[in-house]
Amino acid sequence: MATLSELRAERVKKLKALEEKGQEGYPGVSRRTHDLADVIRNFKSLHDDATQIIVTGRIMASRGQGALIFFDLFDGTAKLQAVIKLPESGEEVHSFYTSFVDIGDFVEVTGTLFITKAGQESVHVTNMRMLSKALLPLPDKYHGLQDEELRLRERYLDILTNPELREMIEKKSKFWEVTRAFLKERKFIEVETPTLEVTTGGAEARPFATHHHDFDLDVFMRISVGELWQKRLMAGGLPRTFEIGRVYRNEGSSPEHVQEFTNCEFYMAYADYEDGMNLVEDLYRTIAKEVFGTTTFTTRGHTFDLSEAWARLDYREEVKKQTDIDINTATDDEIKKKLNELKVTYDGENRERLVDTLWKHCRKQISGPAFLINHPILVAPLAKKNKDGETAQVFQPILAGSELGKGYTELNDPIDQRTRFEQQQSLLEGGDEEAMMADYDFVEMLEHGMPPTCGFGFGERLFAFLSDKPIREIHTFPLVKPKN
Repeated sequence: MATLSELRAERVKKLKALEEKGQEGYPGVSRRTHDLADVIRNFKSLHDDATQIIVTGRIMASRGQGALIFFDLFDGTAKLQAVIKLPESGEEVHSFYTSFVDIGDFVEVTGTLFITKAGQESVHVTNMRMLSKALLPLPDKYHGLQDEELRLRERYLDILTNPELREMIEKKSKFWEVTRAFLKERKFIEVETPTLEVTTGGAEARPFATHHHDFDLDVFMRISVGELWQKRLMAGGLPRTFEIGRVYRNEGSSPEHVQEFTNCEFYMAYADYEDGMNLVEDLYRTIAKEVFGTTTFTTRGHTFDLSEAWARLDYREEVKKQTDIDINTATDDEIKKKLNELKVTYDGENRERLVDTLWKHCRKQISGPAFLINHPILVAPLAKKNKDGETAQVFQPILAGSELGKGYTELNDPIDQRTRFEQQQSLLEGGDEEAMMADYDFVEMLEHGMPPTCGFGFGERLFAFLSDKPIREIHTFPLVKPKN
C-alpha cells in the first residue's frame, strides 16, 4: 500500500503533466451555469430541453474503467453522478480523466442530462476542466477520520465526509436565524458592543487579558455579550436591544464549557423577570419547533418536553429539599461538610462559591423544563432585590440538569449597585478569580437613570443540549493544540 508521501508525489506528477499540456491546475474562474441542487430540482425540464449545462464540484467517488467511467460530483449543495462514455464523450475527455484526475479534485464538467439504465439521474460529460488539483487524498469514505484529535484538527475533511456534521452546522445557523427573527418580530433591534473592555462585566468568570498597544493599555476580552453596554443603551432611550456574538472565558473545559463560544443577550425596558420568563419560554419552544421539529428531547440522561408548563423552583427550597441544607442559616463549615459528604469538589472557600457549588450539585437531578428563581443576592450582583431583601429577581431555564440561560430584573439602583460591586471587588482581592469586576462608570450611568429593565442571555450550550452533543462538537472549528 502506497504511503501518503508516495500518493502526494504521484498527484504532483499529474499536476505537472497537466501544466505541461498548457492547462492550469488552479484556474481562478469557473464558467458554472447551475449548482447541483438547481440541476436536481429542475432535472426534468433541463433533460427534456437537452440543455447543455456546466457544473462544478469535488469528485467524491469514481467507478468503472475502460470505455465507461462513473464519478460523483459534490458542490456543497447536492451530489450528482457524472458519466464519461466512449465514443460519445470523446477520447480527449476520457484521456483527461484517466491521465490527470483523482478523487478529491475539483473539476468543471460540461454536458447534458440523461437517466442511466439503472434509473440514476446523471450528466453525460462532453468537456472537462480542472479547477483545483488535490495533492492529498480524502479519508476513506466508509470510515472517515477515526482519530479524535485528527478529526478536530482537519475539521474540513470531517465536514466533507460526514453528512451529519454538515447538517449540524446548517442547523446551528438556523438556530441563530430563528432567534434573530423571533426578537426582531418583537421590536428588538440588533446592536454591536465592544469585545475589548477595560473592565469585564455581566458574568462571573476569569477573563482573557491582552494589551492595546496604541493606547498602551491592558484590556480584557469580554465575558458577556455586552450586558453593561446594552443597559447603557436602555438609559440612552433604546427600549429593546439584542446582540449575538462571541464571548471568551479563560476557564476549564467540559462537555458544557469551552473558552470561546457564541451567546445572545437581549434587554427590554419597562419589563421585569416575569415578562422575561414568558418571552424565554416562547423563544425556546419556537427554536425547538422550527430548528428541531419537536419539543421533546432526550439528552444527558434526561427527557423533557418544552411544550409542558414550566415549573418554578425556589433556589433555597430546592437546595434544602435535596441536601437538607438551609443556605440562609447554614455556616460555611456546614456547607463544606455537606459538599464533602456528597463528594463534590469545590474551588474557593468564600460563601458565594460554596453556595453556588451546592446548587450546581442539585441541578443535575432536574430534567425540566423549569425556571430557577429567588437566587441569593450574593450570587446575583447585577439583579434587583426581591422584597424580602435576601433574594434577587433572577430566572434560569433548567433543562437536563443544567442552566441553559440566565436573566433578571436588572438592578437600576445606583447606590445598591455600588455596594454590590464593592462586595465583588473584595472577593476579587481575596483571590476569587471569577468574581465580577467593579465598573464605576456603569454606576455613574445608573445615577443618570436607567428605566426598569429585564435582561436575558443564552447561547450555543442550549443548541448543544438540544442536539445531545458536547459543546465542543457543535463548534465548526474547535480550538486544538498546535502540532508538536
